[in-house]
Amino acid sequence: MHISHMLVSFVMVLFYASVLPFTQCTTLEEVNLFDSHKNTNNKLHKQVNHHHQKSSDIALHGFILWGSMGFLMPLGILTIRGSNKAEPGSRKSRILFYLHVAFQMLAVVLATAGAAMSLKKFENSFDNNHQRLGLALYGAILLQAFIGFFRPHRGKKVRSFWYVVHWMLGTTVSFVGIINIYTGLIAYHNKRTLKSTMFWSIVFTVEVTFIGLTYLFQDKMEYMKKQGVIEGGSDESTMSCYQDVIPQRRNEKEMLPVACGKINALGNLFD
Repeated sequence: MHISHMLVSFVMVLFYASVLPFTQCTTLEEVNLFDSHKNTNNKLHKQVNHHHQKSSDIALHGFILWGSMGFLMPLGILTIRGSNKAEPGSRKSRILFYLHVAFQMLAVVLATAGAAMSLKKFENSFDNNHQRLGLALYGAILLQAFIGFFRPHRGKKVRSFWYVVHWMLGTTVSFVGIINIYTGLIAYHNKRTLKSTMFWSIVFTVEVTFIGLTYLFQDKMEYMKKQGVIEGGSDESTMSCYQDVIPQRRNEKEMLPVACGKINALGNLFD
């Protein structure tokens, strides 16, 4: 009986000695698999968050530059054109000029913020047209602001040269900036999102079209107003003019000498 108990105890010891290491190994493998799965999920979660954050930063960068080069700069051009058409030294002319300065200064501030954001948060390899155009535009914007601060007074000979340079550079910057906004929308769609950017392209196109039509009609607005005034008073004014002119023409006609036939040998023959 005593020997049987010893045999049973010996068998149980062998069983636990053989099973327990495998149980511990299995537990350790499960723990390692769980930790590995957890680390993988954490990495994927961080990657997704990083992707969303970068996409949000790019979208914010785009809206900042849209407001700068796609809205404020063209608006500044429209206001200075309006001030040039107003009476020099008038209140309207001064208000439009100060609005032009305010719009352009705010546009430079926003462009600087967009450029700083691009340098800090994005990979700037300058291997695409959008980045290269953006760098050239930012340099041109700073040059345009520098030229604007050193505006010569009217009457100086250099004023005409300054005006041509300031006008051509400002118009070019605004036009190329609009083009670069379209290239930015295309780049954002190709690299960052599968969603279509057609909606934003249409909205921006409508805005640019409105600004372009306003720019074209600014020169013709006064002419169109004058045309309306002339057409409105054409009936009475035209008739009164004709009434004054017709008697004069009648008198002139009565006073004109009557042409006489030339007398020659051939005329006498037929007579």
